Amino acid sequence: MTRTLYMFGSAAPPVFDVARVIEDAQGRGWDVCLGLTPTAADWLEESLPGLEGLTGHPVRSRYKRPGEPDVWPPADAILVAPATFNTVNAWALGLTDRFVVGVVAEGIGKGIPIVAMPCVNAAYVQHRAFERSVAELRAMGVTMLYGEGGFIPNQPGQGRPGEYPWHLALAAADRVAGD
Repeated sequence: MTRTLYMFGSAAPPVFDVARVIEDAQGRGWDVCLGLTPTAADWLEESLPGLEGLTGHPVRSRYKRPGEPDVWPPADAILVAPATFNTVNAWALGLTDRFVVGVVAEGIGKGIPIVAMPCVNAAYVQHRAFERSVAELRAMGVTMLYGEGGFIPNQPGQGRPGEYPWHLALAAADRVAGD
């Protein structure tokens, strides 16, 4: 039986590896639906047709209009990675003007298992709102892969997108979905 994974990415350099990660997820038995923040969709604009072909679903970055049919099957789990400073804080505050944040905020209420892995630098995490947001999302049942056993921030300007621990995110998605 195929399970459906909503994979949501924000505009951080690891998002450029999303095709490889989708293939890895598919190899684990997931039917992947890709959602992107507007900036991430802009970054990947030239790749969007190929990503739609890879997933077999439209890549979404905007809400559908009222009355339009839903083009994705229901999610068995949601993975939010890379999750930027903005995405984590907006989500924790319930600011749902962006499609990705709206779906994950609603996903909490629907009881969909959710995994999130930030991608932020060490300067951003000094802002007190970030730690509060991580704690708030954890308290709402989100599996936050941040700190030991997850994403550990780099110094500003020292990003290493090739070292982003995607394997931890996919393993956690498997776990929360009961696999």
